[in-house]
Amino acid sequence: MTAADEVNASPVTPSQPKGPATMRSLSRALDVFEQLQRSDRPQRLSDIARANGMNLPTTLRILRALQDYGLVSQTDKYYRIGPAVLPAARSFLETDPLVVAARPVLQQLAQQTTLTASLYTRLGYDRVLVARVDGEDPLRYDLPLGKRLPLTVGAAGKILIAGLPHEHLQRVVDAAVAQGQEPSDFTLADLERRLPGKGEDYAFSADERATGVMSIAAAVPTSSSEVSESIALTTPVEARTHEELRAAVPELRRAARRLSELLIGIGQ
Repeated sequence: MTAADEVNASPVTPSQPKGPATMRSLSRALDVFEQLQRSDRPQRLSDIARANGMNLPTTLRILRALQDYGLVSQTDKYYRIGPAVLPAARSFLETDPLVVAARPVLQQLAQQTTLTASLYTRLGYDRVLVARVDGEDPLRYDLPLGKRLPLTVGAAGKILIAGLPHEHLQRVVDAAVAQGQEPSDFTLADLERRLPGKGEDYAFSADERATGVMSIAAAVPTSSSEVSESIALTTPVEARTHEELRAAVPELRRAARRLSELLIGIGQ
């Protein structure tokens, strides 16, 4: 049985939706696209519809539209992200001012500390790896560019939300639980215990998101109150002690400030 057999498809009218209806359709399509991004495996039509709170005919129409643009691919009954995302990703990595400005900063930081230097940017209630320069000691895991990661674990995520008001942190908690990144009994108090203490301008993590890995991270300063980027230094736990890793904090701070200055200079 094909995916189309799962629904009684309603006829598509030739007229194009206008105004609020157009925006609602776009929002639904982006919700479907985001869910497929998050998934580590292809999804069935029924799973996509259930996750987005939509009926099967609407979900199928959205998937077909995304397929027309190459944003979604289908194999038998299963849907996954399509090849059209690759040219978009290449364009972002080659032209985005943040990524372009960060490369020499990360290269210098990795050379000075011999640690793996990474740049993360906040995307809603997630963080995304957008640039990385490897250090001398290989990490125990493969983390591809573009991978969505939690804000609630890992130094690079925690520093992005440190200092936010309680109501905002509660939304971070709710989103992490809803997305399965944290257990159902995870609370605001649990999150606050993980965050840097008052007056600390960097975050530390060990064996949090990935076992056998330690990280420190600093936020890239901005002119606004909200932080959107962080730089992290990462090492296998057997390659450095806690004290040796924390000794790199001054270099990390300088790199974060330097990137901030470069972004201000290009009007980012």
